[in-house]
Amino acid sequence: MRKQGHRSRAVVAVLTAALLGVAGCDAVGGDSAAPTAAGKTKASPTPTPAWDSSPASMAAVGDSITRGFDACGVLADCPDVSWATGSSTRVDSLAVRLLGKAKAASRSWNYAVSGARMADLSGQMAQAAARTPGLVTVMVGANDACRDSTAAMTPVADFRSGFEDALSVLRKRAPKAQVYVASVPNLKRLWSEGRTNPMGKQVWKLGICPSMLADADALDAAATERRDTVQERVEDYNAVLKSVCAQDEHCRYDGGAVYDYRFGTDQLSHWDWFHPSVNGQARLAEIAFRKVTAVT
Repeated sequence: MRKQGHRSRAVVAVLTAALLGVAGCDAVGGDSAAPTAAGKTKASPTPTPAWDSSPASMAAVGDSITRGFDACGVLADCPDVSWATGSSTRVDSLAVRLLGKAKAASRSWNYAVSGARMADLSGQMAQAAARTPGLVTVMVGANDACRDSTAAMTPVADFRSGFEDALSVLRKRAPKAQVYVASVPNLKRLWSEGRTNPMGKQVWKLGICPSMLADADALDAAATERRDTVQERVEDYNAVLKSVCAQDEHCRYDGGAVYDYRFGTDQLSHWDWFHPSVNGQARLAEIAFRKVTAVT
């Protein structure tokens, strides 16, 4: 009887220990720090850095849209009305909204170049990085699709590597600079809106985005396929901007806001009916400000 009682107590002890072990596992929640083999608590994962909606300085890189091309005159830059860094009260640029008019004049820089493609972005980014800005805006890709032919468009793989290289250049000099990336506009919509203006179509013949705008009134199968090919490439570029930006903890993509914006004739240059007008630049500034200051 004594031996049997001893064995019973031993079984109870083993079962109790097992139950305590199970209870101990359940007590450590999914977000709780788990004990290590040495009994020490593991450090919690480093939280994602907070996005600063009030940067102290700003630089802009990109192409003709950020230079205000054709917004004030025919075939000419007009950086004063740039959505990113312009000083015009008619636009109320992102820099003015974030920094205030006085600071925007001395603490914002525009390194965009009309005609620039993704392959040119690293050079612009090096100039921006030298300023160690709090925020860098990026709008590029339209010229990669706007080529003499669809065959000449920048391959998606090259577009990706170019963007990765540009971000790498920035990170070497300004590792904590925030980056706002605007999506490539819907070029097919710009063609659809602009083709209603005879003067605009004459300007298009000077060589503005031939892959999309050539033979503007042609609606045959070949012309439709050509425009659809350009549009698909733009969508591929935006997918690249989104995915590459997502890999950088200080980068924020606009979620396709610029691509989705329905530019009307009021938002198009009345010189070329393709680039943003002053009104269009103001709408781009509104979109950027909304995205940069959003909580997430």
